[in-house]
Amino acid sequence: MPRSRPLGSEPRAARSKLGGSVLALILLQNGRQVRAKLHQLSVTGGLLHVAQPLDEAIVVEMAFHVKSNTVRTKAEMLFPMWATQGWLQPFRFVDLADEDRSKLEKALQSLVEKPAAATAATNSGSV
Repeated sequence: MPRSRPLGSEPRAARSKLGGSVLALILLQNGRQVRAKLHQLSVTGGLLHVAQPLDEAIVVEMAFHVKSNTVRTKAEMLFPMWATQGWLQPFRFVDLADEDRSKLEKALQSLVEKPAAATAATNSGSV
């Protein structure tokens, strides 16, 4: 009998810490718009910084701009956590098109490589 992999054994998607440098617009089902800042982002979801938490398990439409790509997709809100100035609200994408996923993956990869390249250049200059 083939062995199945334990839950959670898949490698996590690469994440990029954005620290609130990318703004996101969230459209709720009732038509209300909420502005947020992306704290972390991956191709599977991320972490928003919001003034007021959103209900867990609601599905929203989200739009944000990373590098030269605008992503507009649906996301499910997960359980919020209190932060010192607002809330951190994790989310996962529920309807990310393959093309958007590919573009987002490339943009995130370039963000991950950029700091590593800068650190390597700084370290190679010192003796």
